[in-house]
Amino acid sequence: MSFGPPPSVFTQSTLTAHDKRKRYRRRLFGIAAAVLAVALGVGGWLLTRAGDGEPSDPRQEAAAPAADEVRETVEKIPATPEGQVVVDHNEEGLAGVTESHPRYAPGTWATGKILAKGVADRIVGIKVEPHYDETAWTLKLDGHICATSSHVTVDGRTAVVVQPAKRKGTDGAGICDEVVFVDLNNGKKLWQSSMPSATSAFVTNTNLTLTKGVVAVAWGEGSVAYDMKNGKELWNSATRSKCEDRGFAGGRALLALERCGEAPDTTYRVEKLDPRTGKAKWTYKPAAGVEAVYLPSSDPPVLAVAAGDTSVTDLITLDDKGRHLATISMGSGAYDPKCGDGMGFFGVVEKCPGMVVGRSQVFVTSKDQTEIDQPENWIVAFDIKTGKTERKIDGRPQSPVFPLRMGGEDLLVYRRSFSDIEPDAVVSWNPRTGKETPLLVFNLSGGDDHMLGDPEQSDIVVEQGRVFFAKQELSADPKRPKDPVLSALGIGSAG
Repeated sequence: MSFGPPPSVFTQSTLTAHDKRKRYRRRLFGIAAAVLAVALGVGGWLLTRAGDGEPSDPRQEAAAPAADEVRETVEKIPATPEGQVVVDHNEEGLAGVTESHPRYAPGTWATGKILAKGVADRIVGIKVEPHYDETAWTLKLDGHICATSSHVTVDGRTAVVVQPAKRKGTDGAGICDEVVFVDLNNGKKLWQSSMPSATSAFVTNTNLTLTKGVVAVAWGEGSVAYDMKNGKELWNSATRSKCEDRGFAGGRALLALERCGEAPDTTYRVEKLDPRTGKAKWTYKPAAGVEAVYLPSSDPPVLAVAAGDTSVTDLITLDDKGRHLATISMGSGAYDPKCGDGMGFFGVVEKCPGMVVGRSQVFVTSKDQTEIDQPENWIVAFDIKTGKTERKIDGRPQSPVFPLRMGGEDLLVYRRSFSDIEPDAVVSWNPRTGKETPLLVFNLSGGDDHMLGDPEQSDIVVEQGRVFFAKQELSADPKRPKDPVLSALGIGSAG
């Protein structure tokens, strides 16, 4: 698989174009500020609050999590929701890279001071500072990135799977068998391990996840788990069942998706594993005839299944013992959890960007609507125990909504705007009261920024009072092939 040519250095002409685009985007944010002032003046939806203070979270008083746990940050209400640019990063050296043969940019992570972005065979750390575009560090990898996870530890570490370039021209060419654990704050490679017997691990089938103290990788015909501390192997699929480990869901727990038997008699099962030993605590078997299974959440356990088709037809919720709670129908396409959408590689088992799972509810995006005077879409909350619909948050005409992640007990939502009047926004929605609180208000419309707001083409990450948009694929502008291309944009509070 071609990931595009290696990057080249800036030329004076590209620097000039780079500066012009930055000035253009700052003007857009000036327009957004003016729109915000009008919205605040008329007392519009931006003033709707979830209460007198911050979005509610009954877990805020809990003990601090360990450094090797997967983080679950809760966003605070900023002094002002008016947005300002804190990252404006361009990728250079894209001459000859086309949309049909793009440079892939898998993986986007943020800490308090760094936005980290995977690009082809490296990870770049960008300083999060207003009005600057400064690279803090660059970690060169042994080859192209094959799989990533959105999970990050409390102390800012994550992992990627790499296809070592040194194997080119050998029998092992194209094999994704190297796991790299990285500190996102400083770009240091903490450890690197080779996956055992991973002769069939490719970019199309390799899945990676993190749970407390453990990095787990599966590639269909094998799987392996490592200790976060030192990269020591904890277990591999040789010590487990004869079924194939297709992938894992991490976070609070570790679920394994297994495929058993040959087509057309293939069946699936989901197991909750002890992360340190790989031993199963319980097993759940979806009905026969399921074509595909995704694991959008490990705790509470939620499965997204495609029964008789490749599109998700149902969500299945389980209790903490792996027993069936509810089946939530996706209404013959009425809802769009987006499992398996996008590029179809870099890890897909736990990626369903059209849905978010909370402690007691599942939030799913509706399909897009075609009526001009109707909301573009909406997000529905389903009760995990009963599967019944509860509240919903509506988009607006020319303004769809997308679920991003949980922020405590509230859902973080991106309100995208295609209108010249209404700005884009990230809001915190309280599913118990139905009220929303604005966190950031900004403008992405116009110029080359339109792709950034599309969740199917870009990663959207909210972390510590900022929202970051980063393209998953990069290609040169056909009219200006030597110019740098906007790859990531970050917005923080102007206050």
